[in-house]
This record gives sequence, C-alpha cells and structure tokens, in this order.
Amino acid sequence: MKTLSRSSNSSTITGFILLGFPCSKEGQILLFVLFFIVYLLTLMGNASIICAVYWDQRLHTPMYLLLANFSFLEIWYVTSTVPNMLVNFLSDTKVISFSGCFLQFYFFFSLGSTECFFLAVMAFDRYLAICRPLHYPALMTGHLCNILVISCWVLGFLWFPVPIIIISQMSFCGSRIIDHFLCDPGPLLALTCSRAPLMEFFWPIIMSLLLFVPFLCIMGSYILVLRAVFKVPSREGRRKAFSTCGPHMTVVSLFYGSVMVMYVSPTSEHTARMQKIVTLIYSVLTPLINPVIYSLRNKDMKHAMKKFLKT
Repeated sequence: MKTLSRSSNSSTITGFILLGFPCSKEGQILLFVLFFIVYLLTLMGNASIICAVYWDQRLHTPMYLLLANFSFLEIWYVTSTVPNMLVNFLSDTKVISFSGCFLQFYFFFSLGSTECFFLAVMAFDRYLAICRPLHYPALMTGHLCNILVISCWVLGFLWFPVPIIIISQMSFCGSRIIDHFLCDPGPLLALTCSRAPLMEFFWPIIMSLLLFVPFLCIMGSYILVLRAVFKVPSREGRRKAFSTCGPHMTVVSLFYGSVMVMYVSPTSEHTARMQKIVTLIYSVLTPLINPVIYSLRNKDMKHAMKKFLKT
C-alpha cells in the first residue's frame, strides 16, 4: 500500500491523480479547446472592465473601483483552476504534486473567500448610494474604499491557512485518485489514512461562517435598498436603481447559490459528477459571464467599454 506522506527520514512527497472529466482522447482534446476558449474570454472580458475603469475618468468612483478590483480577482480565481485543467486534458498521467495540490487548494479557497467579502462590500456600497445618496460622497470616500478593498484581500487570504496546513500534515493512504478537477477538501479527506474528526467538525463551521456572514450582510443591504427603491415615486428612478443593483444581485445569486449547494450541505451527499458541475458554475462560469452581466445593463460601463474597444 502506497502512502502519500512525508516519510520519517526524508521529505519525499508523492502526488495525487486528478481524474477531471474522464473520456476518450478525442473528448479530452475537445474539452481542452472548449475550456481554453472560455479561459481566454474570461481574461479578455474582465481585463476589459479593468481597462475601461482605468481609462474613463467618469468611472473613477467607489462603485467602479470595486468592480475593477472584483474583475482583477476573477482573473486570478479562474487562473487558480483552469490552466491546470488544460494541462490535465493533454496529460496521460494527470498527476499533480503534493505541494502543487495544496497550493491550488490554498489559492482557490483564498480567492473564493475574497470574492465573498467583495460581494458584501459591493452590496454595502450600493446601500449607501441608494439609501444615503446625499451623504454618500462623504461616507464612501476614496480612503474608505481603499481600506475596504485591502481588508477583503487580507481577510480572504488569512481565512484558510490553518485548516489547509492541518490537512497537509495528515497521512494519505491507498488510492491517489481524486475524482475532481481540483484539490477539494472533500475528496482529499476521503484519502486520509484515518478519520479526522476535528477537521470534519470544524470545516463546516469555517465554511458556514465564511458564507453566511457576508451573505447576511448582502441580504440586509438589499432589503434596505428594496425598501428605499419602492418609496421612489418615479418609475425612471426605480428603473435606474434596479439597473444599478440588478447585475450585482445576479452575480450574488449565481455564486452563492452554487457555493452553498456545494459546501453547506454535507459533501458526502453529492456525487462526484454533481460536485464537478457545481464547482464549474461558481469557479468558471461566473467569472466568464460577470463582464457581460455588469456591462449589459449599465449605460456608463457600456459607453466606457465601447470607448476602450475603439482605442
């Protein structure tokens, strides 16, 4: 029986096998082309938003600066998984090293955590803009915006180091196969030599806090926003408010809907195929369509994007 752990007298570490999407060689090549196109579109779409915000002086406001940071985050979020998927599609062994697996684990979950915090901050920004319009410039200053952005990144990257280090120190026995396209805690814990009751107890708590605290902030912000919007007498005023909040609410629904299905309910209840599909929704599909969602119903962003693409 092979053991995937540090040996007592050396630091030799064997790797894992990421099954990904098992199919014929032709199917693997087709998937490579598909995900390569998706990856390029995601990079171009989110980079376009960053450039549009940078070049258009009218978009140098907290709302669009947060959006530019969010797009920057999405570029790295999709980069934490898709390039390795592309390599695996063309690989016969599909092996990922022990250190590579846990590095992916850390960056994927840290960037996902940062996204949760950014979505909450963006909802708070919309609350201030709609419910406190006269005080908004004084409340949401550039200084406060910078503090919120930095806080999202710092909190996101400090959320998971301890549990990931604990899992990485465990011994892994038997099969090296992870029936997933990334290093996820569920399949990893299933490969440990013995049960880890401490991690099995704390992991759902860590994930629930990460998901529900920002989510409750988002819901609280939008309940107050909706209450304020319905008090607006003019239809045009309500339409403008909904066009401002609509894209963000769509992204929140897509991201949180899939993440909660994946991590709030017990992982053992999901088949490997379902885990892959749900993970694809929040890790690949959401970053792909975010630029479309945010630019489709926003006149300022559409104008800035057209201006940027013409240069």
